[in-house]
Amino acid sequence: MKFLLTYQGDTTKPPTAETMAAIGKLTQEMIQSGVVVMTGGLVRPNNGTKLKLEGGKFTVTDGPFPETKELIDGFALVRVSSKQEAIEMSMRFMSVAGDGQAEVLQVFDAADGGPPGAGPG
Repeated sequence: MKFLLTYQGDTTKPPTAETMAAIGKLTQEMIQSGVVVMTGGLVRPNNGTKLKLEGGKFTVTDGPFPETKELIDGFALVRVSSKQEAIEMSMRFMSVAGDGQAEVLQVFDAADGGPPGAGPG
């Protein structure tokens, strides 16, 4: 099963060098164990672009955006045997990264049947 793990950290201050080193070490561990498929951090929204489709018409808006409290700072795509294992991985990451919020989303995968009631689109 694959899960997308997202993390939103404290936006009032950047992480310390020590925290970044600990995150790097944990990430390397998870990659070497074969659990992490892909991971990355996201650039703050001054360079972001939002797209909206409404009534067949697109609106494209370039950042910076004033509302930043709901931004995702980083993500990991992981392959694990259960949702509980994905939750535990998120908790382990958050223990290193610090205060914030995380979300655990199962990725639809026809090979493993995907989650109940799910499907693409």
